[in-house]
Amino acid sequence: MAMDMSGTPAPADPLPASRITLPKLATIAAVIAIVYFAKDIFLPLAIAMLITFALSPLATRLRKMGLPHLLSVLLVVAAAFVAIGLFILVVVSQLGVLAQNLPTFQANIIAKVETLRDASSENGIVVKLTSMISAINAEISTAVPTPSGDTAPATALAPDPMPVEVVEEQSPLEMLQNLVMPLISPIATIGLVIVVVIFMLLEREDLRDRFIKLVGSNDLYRTTQVLQDAGKRVAQYLLVQLLVNVIYAIPIGVGLWLIGVPNAVLWGLLTLVLRFVPYIGSLLAAAFPLFLAFAVSPDWTAVIWTVALFATVELITSNVIEPGLYGSRTGVSPLAIIVSAIFWTWLWGPLGLVMSTPLTVCLVVLGRHIPQFELFDILFGDDPILAPHARLYQRLLVGDGLEATIRAEEALETQYLDEYYRDVGIPALLIAQNDHARGVLTTEQQSRLALSAQTLVADLGAVLDEELVELRALPSENTTEVALPVTLSGDGFRIVCIGGRSDLDDAAAAMLAQIIVAKGATATHRLHTDLAPSRFGMLAANDHDCVVLTFLDARPSRASLLHIRRIKLAAPHLRVGVLIFEMPAGPEELPDLTSLHVGLVAESTLQNARDIGADFVVTTLDGVIKAAFVKDLPLSVAPAKRPRRARLQMGVAA
Repeated sequence: MAMDMSGTPAPADPLPASRITLPKLATIAAVIAIVYFAKDIFLPLAIAMLITFALSPLATRLRKMGLPHLLSVLLVVAAAFVAIGLFILVVVSQLGVLAQNLPTFQANIIAKVETLRDASSENGIVVKLTSMISAINAEISTAVPTPSGDTAPATALAPDPMPVEVVEEQSPLEMLQNLVMPLISPIATIGLVIVVVIFMLLEREDLRDRFIKLVGSNDLYRTTQVLQDAGKRVAQYLLVQLLVNVIYAIPIGVGLWLIGVPNAVLWGLLTLVLRFVPYIGSLLAAAFPLFLAFAVSPDWTAVIWTVALFATVELITSNVIEPGLYGSRTGVSPLAIIVSAIFWTWLWGPLGLVMSTPLTVCLVVLGRHIPQFELFDILFGDDPILAPHARLYQRLLVGDGLEATIRAEEALETQYLDEYYRDVGIPALLIAQNDHARGVLTTEQQSRLALSAQTLVADLGAVLDEELVELRALPSENTTEVALPVTLSGDGFRIVCIGGRSDLDDAAAAMLAQIIVAKGATATHRLHTDLAPSRFGMLAANDHDCVVLTFLDARPSRASLLHIRRIKLAAPHLRVGVLIFEMPAGPEELPDLTSLHVGLVAESTLQNARDIGADFVVTTLDGVIKAAFVKDLPLSVAPAKRPRRARLQMGVAA
């Protein structure tokens, strides 16, 4: 636990305010309830909003070409809804043809089932299922309830009576109502959506200004970013997804027609729509053609070709077409897409399933730019929530060195080892030092964390070797010449890094040693227990040029700094430096660092180390590299002066 100057425990920092509070949860629940029970109002508005996002770039392009604003909006809306109407008309006509042809497929289905039953053994699953279904059917047909409640064989009963249907006479007005009323609701909804889309496109600027005033006119930049980001992401997602679906559906429709699957146009169009459903859309689109291929073909050829068709088109689309057409991510994590699909389907049915991804994108954009909606960005966004150094600290804290090493190797594909330790490794240890100073990190946890950090450093030794080979290889302009080795800044220097006081300091010393080796020097690291006076002779015997003491504590005690003088007295030929790490600016994981034992290092602390005799005192990795790679003579120090005690001899007056 941290102590103040008087020796009393310093109060721990208050935890940050929770992002999820009871009033906020109550508000979200109330909004969900309103949207659920008033879906007849909100669903058309949501459809109109998404269509407006998709058509807005097209209307803007027509307007830039010189067309009047009203004419460009009407042309875009008319073209869009005519295309939708033609699509629905073709689908309905194809469904009618399919319904008429379904009875003709019965013979092929029965023949295939019999083939499977004959090919299976007597104990096979097909035979067992067939026998079970036959037994149930026979039981139902042979046991018919009598009026008295008993059952009797069907053959003993009288023939079934002829069904009689009572038809009530209806007036022409009632008949017209029964025919027209079921059509009024969808037609009215479609008309309402069309009108809303037209007015949204016509009044885009006015709606934008009203939204800015409603959300926050005091921060025009943030509100403008919300509108631009949401419009760009949703419009791009809808248009690019439509283009990808068209590219996907055309070969599917043509391939099914060549295979001989009935109503190939219908399945191509349904594939275009179903692929808007995240992840399972392609499976749903393939289910119906596979069933028909099973039903219409006397053998299994059509089924095999249909499976091969969907698998080939899916692989090409997913691995070639989609990566090339998607210019940016939707901003929603894969798991969030699945969860949002389930939620919107429960809320609004099949239409909610189709619109789930763009609606979730809008929520994530709001959460990314407006603090009140930050919850949605945290839950559904695809950006990493924890900073890399905080994530590394969390993995080291639980002793998961494997994942820590894997993520470190991923990061080292794009940056050098010294950059990784500077931006991720050392800040993670500083978070641990912070928790130790607050008294929340137990001794066991600290030891486990330090051991995991040491293991991480050891695992990255292979990366260090590869990096040294890369840095020392100087490609020659003339390929016939042998590449010359590069002289690195640390060549010829021999440095030992020692932890200043704790296990965490030892891990920091190990990271520093690897950084120094990456600069070309010879470096080793030792534990803070090697600072015992009985082991100073080992430092003097070894052939080193410089010793660096590492401290994660921004306020190391004077007793720890006195090791500088002890090392110099034991090995006068060594330069002794001190590295007191500072946390880089801006980490959200460490509030109010100045009140704890990490953060900015006071000038008085640096001066105290200099007064004791340090050859250099620095606070950054770059600073220690520059100071250690110097061929200067070490500063000399004198033994500490102790007050002489008056010796009183027995029986002699002072």
